[in-house]
Order: sequence, then C-alpha cells, then structure tokens
Amino acid sequence: MIVVTGATGNVGRPLVRALAEAGERVTAVSRGRAPVNLPDGADHASADLADPETLRPALDGAEALFLHDGGAGGQGLDPRAVLAVAADAGVRRVVLLSSQGVVSRPDSVSHGGVLRAVEEAVRTSGLAWTILRPGGFASNALAWAGSVRAERTVAAPFGDVGIPVIDPADIAAVAAVALRKDEHAGRIHELNGPAAVTPRQQAEAIGAALGEPVRFVELTRAEAHARMAAFLPEPVVETTLAVLGEPNATELRLSPDVERVTGRPPRSFADWARGTVEAFR
Repeated sequence: MIVVTGATGNVGRPLVRALAEAGERVTAVSRGRAPVNLPDGADHASADLADPETLRPALDGAEALFLHDGGAGGQGLDPRAVLAVAADAGVRRVVLLSSQGVVSRPDSVSHGGVLRAVEEAVRTSGLAWTILRPGGFASNALAWAGSVRAERTVAAPFGDVGIPVIDPADIAAVAAVALRKDEHAGRIHELNGPAAVTPRQQAEAIGAALGEPVRFVELTRAEAHARMAAFLPEPVVETTLAVLGEPNATELRLSPDVERVTGRPPRSFADWARGTVEAFR
C-alpha cells in the first residue's frame, strides 16, 4: 500500500489517480475532507503533518510514502518526526516532493534553505529515498483564471522572459514510478517542461485553448511586487520575482528526467492549458 500526503494538491490528485490506475492500493492523506472523485482502489485518511502522530493510522500496512507538506515549502514540518513515524510503521520507501530552488537558489530561505533541511532528513532517514526537484509549475497560471474568465486578460511581469514550467501531472507520473520501483532509490530527479515559455506565450496558449484571444498586460516589477506582497511573505516575493525576471542557468536547464523515468517527454504548457481549459471559461 502507498500513502500519498498532500493528496488534494496539484500533484497529489493526479498521483493518487495514477497509482490507483496501476492497480496499487492507495491512501490519500489530507488535512480536511476526502478529495473529490477519489478513484476506485483509493481510501482517504485525515492527518496533519505538523502533528506526525496523526499520520500513524494511515501508515498501517504501507510500504511507501509520498511526502509533501501541502505547499508550505517545508514550513511547520518536522521531517525527522514524520519519517520516524513512517519507519516505525514499517514504511521502507519515501519519495519527497522538494524544489529546484534547493540548488538554483541555495541562499534563499524561502526557496532553498528550508527544503534543503527536509531533503537532508530524508537522506538520513534510513529509508530508501527518492527526491523530486521540480521547477516552476504550469498550474501557477491558475492565478490568472479570474481575470481570464472576467476580462480575457492576463497581467504579469517580465512578459518575454521564459522558464520551462512543468505540468504537475508529469511530476505525479515520475512519483508514481519512483514509489513502485527500487531502481530509483538514492536518486534525485530534476523535473521541468520541454521548453522555456514566457508569460506572453502562456496567455496566447490559454487563448488558443479557449478559442478566443486573451490579452496580455505587462506589469512593472513594482506592480507585481505589490500584488504578490498581499498574500506572500517578503522573502518569497523577492525570490519569486528574481526567478521570473532573471532565471539562472539551473532554472533554464532542460532536464531529461521526466522522459528518462516515464518513457515519454514532458507535456508542454499548451498541453496543460488544453487539459485545464474549463478553469478559464
């Protein structure tokens, strides 16, 4: 049996589905209610990783654990306590959803520092481990869904600066393999899309999926900072703007790992937009 934490998230949902379709018994863990449309072969358990003991019942009989903190970037997570509970329950394999920021922005507490400590806990846990380091998510474009629905408009900074964002379903596909196969133990997979794509091109791809134009409005850095600061801490805002505006070589490097693990190339942003188009209607 495989336990998936963060099961209601952009990676967790397709991962639960992929594992169930592969014939695995799955326990989908979230803090609240069960995910919508939980597939056959999957059960739900409520747990809060900030209180690792709440995870223990879900781990009964589990062989593998997908570890994800629900998008908090490691904040509030005591990974050693979580891993100790997992090991005590008989789990022998863990796959961690980390971040490319561990290596691309190592001096950033928000993008690299906290998750570096989580990675270290996983590597020294005594469990067979695999670490996934994705770059930017295609699903971050869902932040534009309201303005696209209302005005057919996307507003973003750095309109012509691109990075190779990844479809979360591709992260899930890699995780599904790593959770089931021993040969991925001790490996770190860097995950991103097939090509760099700019915010302007993302707006065009969403428009193509909708079948009508979506106007791109370029924000200044100051305007983008003000918008992001309304819901993100200052260090996260600054590092995010640096990644979007001045991506470094690591953030631009195209990784072969999605294809190497799954046997197919990663999906493009346009593929993701077509599959998620209902969110923008």
